[in-house]
Amino acid sequence: MFAKNMNISLLLDFYGDILSERRREIMELYYNEDLSLAEIAEIKGISRQGVRDSVKKSETELAELEEKLGLAEKFKKLKSEIASIGDELARAANCADGETADKITEAVSRLKKLDI
Repeated sequence: MFAKNMNISLLLDFYGDILSERRREIMELYYNEDLSLAEIAEIKGISRQGVRDSVKKSETELAELEEKLGLAEKFKKLKSEIASIGDELARAANCADGETADKITEAVSRLKKLDI
């Protein structure tokens, strides 16, 4: 049995539509539904080894796409930077006068609503 690379789940979110429908469904069952290779094989009517091969090929393809495009890494950096800015603004609001603190608090609220 091989261990799941949970970073692949994020890559699946970004690049999953590029995979064939069959391979995307297998990956979603494996990563998002947390089904075993045997369970997926039964659902799809293929061998366990066929599922494993599909998962491995899809993982490689997703990793290659990320290496070329870097969208998931950019997303993670953006999410981290937004959280950092929100934290800094929240600290600044504690030191500011009433009206400024209200504006800063509103800005923090807007950042949180981005839900990134």
